[in-house]
Amino acid sequence: MLAGDPLVRASRPDRCSVACVHIVIMGCGRVGSTLTRSLEERGHTTAVIDSNPDAFRRLGPAFSGITVTGLGFDRDVLVKAGIERADAFAAVSSGDNSNIISARVAREQFKINNVVARIYDPGRAEVYERLGVPTVATVPWAADQVLRRLVPAGTEPAWRDQSGDVRLDFVYAPFTWIGHKIVQLEEAAGVRVAYLTRLGSGHIAQPDTVIQEGDYLSLFMREDSAEAVHAVIDAGPEVD
Repeated sequence: MLAGDPLVRASRPDRCSVACVHIVIMGCGRVGSTLTRSLEERGHTTAVIDSNPDAFRRLGPAFSGITVTGLGFDRDVLVKAGIERADAFAAVSSGDNSNIISARVAREQFKINNVVARIYDPGRAEVYERLGVPTVATVPWAADQVLRRLVPAGTEPAWRDQSGDVRLDFVYAPFTWIGHKIVQLEEAAGVRVAYLTRLGSGHIAQPDTVIQEGDYLSLFMREDSAEAVHAVIDAGPEVD
C-alpha cells in the first residue's frame, strides 16, 4: 500500500458483445475444459495446452480450437498455441508451480495483460498477487471467475439492476491508470468505484486512493454508456 493511500477494509449473453479475442488455456481438466467451452460459446477462439493428450477428450467433438501437447511454460509450446496473438492466458492445470511459472512467462515474456492462475494453496495467493498474477480457486467458481477476467471488459457484467439501467462490472486496473487516483478515473469515465480488491483483500476506495498494479475494481455505470466507459478506461487518463 502506498503512503497516504487511504483504504477502508471491507468484507470479502450468449455471444460476445464486444470484440471476440484469442485466449490460451493451460490445463484441460475440469476447469480448463469448462472454461474453454464457455469461451467458445461466446464466440472467442481458444487454444488448450496439456501435457497429457488424452485430456483433450474432455473438450468434446464440437471443439474447434487448437490443442497443443506440452508444458505451458515452454516458449515453443506457447507459440504453437498462438500466444503471440493472444489477448489473455489462463493457467488452470493441477499444479500450483506450473501454473504460476506459466502465468509469469505469459505476462513477462509475451506481455499478456490478462493473465490468471489457478492456485490450490490459498497461502500462496498473496505472494502471487504481489507478483502481479491474479489467482482463483475451486472448480465451478474458478471457471466463472476466470472467464470474467479473460473476456474483453464490458462483455460479462457481474450484475444489473431490475430496470436494466445500471450495471456492475469488474475490471483489472489497466497499466495506464496505475499511479492515478480513483477520483480521476471516476470523473474521466463517469463511473463510481464501489470497492476494490488488492492482494486478495477487499477495500472501500476513497477518492484519493491511488490505483496500484493488480487492483481489481468494481465499477457501477449506466448500461447505455458501458461501451463508452470501457473505451475511456482502456484509453487511459488524458495527458495535460
